[in-house]
Amino acid sequence: MLLELHARPDEVMRAVETLQEFAGQRGVPERIIFGLALSLEECGSNIVNHALKRDAEQKFQVTLEHTGGAFIIELRDHGPEFDPTATPVRPPQQEDDDLPGGWGIALVRRSVDEIRYTRVGEENVLRLTKRLS
Repeated sequence: MLLELHARPDEVMRAVETLQEFAGQRGVPERIIFGLALSLEECGSNIVNHALKRDAEQKFQVTLEHTGGAFIIELRDHGPEFDPTATPVRPPQQEDDDLPGGWGIALVRRSVDEIRYTRVGEENVLRLTKRLS
Protein backbone atom coordinates (compact mmCIF):
# COMPACT_ATOMS: atom_id res chain seq x y z
CA MET A 1 0.00 0.00 0.00
CA LEU A 2 1.43 3.35 -1.07
CA LEU A 3 0.58 6.61 0.69
CA GLU A 4 1.53 10.01 -0.70
CA LEU A 5 1.56 12.47 2.19
CA HIS A 6 2.04 16.21 2.67
CA ALA A 7 4.69 17.36 5.13
CA ARG A 8 2.24 17.97 7.98
CA PRO A 9 1.92 16.29 11.40
CA ASP A 10 -1.70 15.28 10.72
CA GLU A 11 -0.55 13.41 7.61
CA VAL A 12 1.94 11.45 9.73
CA MET A 13 -0.93 10.44 12.01
CA ARG A 14 -3.03 9.47 8.98
CA ALA A 15 -0.20 7.13 7.94
CA VAL A 16 -0.05 5.68 11.48
CA GLU A 17 -3.81 5.05 11.48
CA THR A 18 -3.58 3.43 8.04
CA LEU A 19 -0.76 1.19 9.26
CA GLN A 20 -2.77 0.13 12.32
CA GLU A 21 -5.77 -0.79 10.18
CA PHE A 22 -3.69 -2.46 7.43
CA ALA A 23 -1.66 -4.55 9.91
CA GLY A 24 -4.69 -5.43 12.03
CA GLN A 25 -6.57 -6.72 9.00
CA ARG A 26 -3.64 -9.02 8.29
CA GLY A 27 -3.54 -10.50 11.78
CA VAL A 28 -0.35 -8.80 12.96
CA PRO A 29 -0.24 -8.99 16.78
CA GLU A 30 -1.18 -5.79 18.65
CA ARG A 31 2.19 -5.48 20.43
CA ILE A 32 3.97 -5.56 17.07
CA ILE A 33 1.52 -3.05 15.59
CA PHE A 34 2.27 -0.75 18.53
CA GLY A 35 6.02 -0.84 17.81
CA LEU A 36 5.50 -0.36 14.08
CA ALA A 37 3.17 2.59 14.68
CA LEU A 38 5.66 4.17 17.08
CA SER A 39 8.44 3.71 14.52
CA LEU A 40 6.38 5.19 11.69
CA GLU A 41 5.30 8.14 13.81
CA GLU A 42 8.90 8.86 14.84
CA CYS A 43 10.42 8.54 11.37
CA GLY A 44 7.54 10.34 9.69
CA SER A 45 7.71 13.20 12.20
CA ASN A 46 11.44 13.54 11.60
CA ILE A 47 10.83 13.80 7.86
CA VAL A 48 8.10 16.42 8.33
CA ASN A 49 9.93 18.50 10.94
CA HIS A 50 13.57 18.22 9.88
CA ALA A 51 13.88 17.09 6.26
CA LEU A 52 10.90 18.96 4.82
CA LYS A 53 10.67 21.75 7.45
CA ARG A 54 6.87 21.41 7.74
CA ASP A 55 6.48 22.76 4.21
CA ALA A 56 3.01 21.40 3.43
CA GLU A 57 3.67 21.87 -0.29
CA GLN A 58 6.29 19.13 -0.10
CA LYS A 59 5.36 15.47 -0.05
CA PHE A 60 6.82 12.21 1.17
CA GLN A 61 5.82 8.62 0.61
CA VAL A 62 5.12 5.72 2.94
CA THR A 63 4.80 2.18 1.62
CA LEU A 64 3.35 -0.57 3.84
CA GLU A 65 4.01 -4.16 2.92
CA HIS A 66 3.06 -7.43 4.62
CA THR A 67 4.84 -10.45 3.19
CA GLY A 68 3.52 -13.04 5.63
CA GLY A 69 6.88 -13.45 7.36
CA ALA A 70 7.63 -9.74 7.74
CA PHE A 71 6.08 -6.29 7.88
CA ILE A 72 7.93 -3.56 6.01
CA ILE A 73 7.57 0.21 6.20
CA GLU A 74 9.41 2.25 3.60
CA LEU A 75 9.63 6.04 3.83
CA ARG A 76 10.85 8.24 0.97
CA ASP A 77 11.52 11.98 0.99
CA HIS A 78 13.39 14.59 -1.03
CA GLY A 79 14.96 16.35 1.94
CA PRO A 80 18.69 16.80 2.53
CA GLU A 81 20.66 13.57 2.73
CA PHE A 82 20.45 12.14 6.24
CA ASP A 83 21.19 8.60 7.37
CA PRO A 84 19.49 7.95 10.71
CA THR A 85 21.21 4.57 10.96
CA ALA A 86 24.53 6.40 11.33
CA THR A 87 23.26 8.14 14.47
CA PRO A 88 25.13 6.70 17.44
CA VAL A 89 23.20 5.13 20.28
CA ARG A 90 22.78 7.83 22.90
CA PRO A 91 23.67 6.57 26.37
CA PRO A 92 21.84 8.20 29.28
CA GLN A 93 23.90 10.81 31.10
CA GLN A 94 22.42 9.75 34.41
CA GLU A 95 19.91 7.20 35.59
CA ASP A 96 17.12 9.79 35.44
CA ASP A 97 18.23 11.40 32.16
CA ASP A 98 15.13 12.79 30.50
CA LEU A 99 16.66 15.44 28.26
CA PRO A 100 14.78 15.79 24.97
CA GLY A 101 16.22 14.77 21.64
CA GLY A 102 18.10 11.78 20.33
CA TRP A 103 15.83 9.08 21.70
CA GLY A 104 13.63 8.47 18.65
CA ILE A 105 16.03 6.30 16.68
CA ALA A 106 16.66 4.24 19.83
CA LEU A 107 12.92 3.54 20.06
CA VAL A 108 12.82 2.58 16.39
CA ARG A 109 15.82 0.26 16.85
CA ARG A 110 13.96 -1.51 19.67
CA SER A 111 10.74 -1.86 17.66
CA VAL A 112 12.03 -3.28 14.38
CA ASP A 113 14.53 -5.97 13.42
CA GLU A 114 16.23 -4.15 10.56
CA ILE A 115 16.71 -0.52 9.54
CA ARG A 116 18.22 0.24 6.13
CA TYR A 117 18.95 3.64 4.67
CA THR A 118 19.91 4.42 1.09
CA ARG A 119 20.11 7.58 -0.96
CA VAL A 120 18.62 7.04 -4.41
CA GLY A 121 19.31 10.07 -6.57
CA GLU A 122 17.84 13.01 -4.65
CA GLU A 123 15.71 10.81 -2.42
CA ASN A 124 16.20 9.44 1.11
CA VAL A 125 14.88 5.88 1.43
CA LEU A 126 14.43 4.40 4.89
CA ARG A 127 13.25 0.79 5.12
CA LEU A 128 12.08 -0.68 8.44
CA THR A 129 11.53 -4.43 8.68
CA LYS A 130 9.89 -6.36 11.49
CA ARG A 131 10.05 -10.15 11.22
CA LEU A 132 6.80 -11.77 12.26
CA SER A 133 7.95 -15.36 12.75
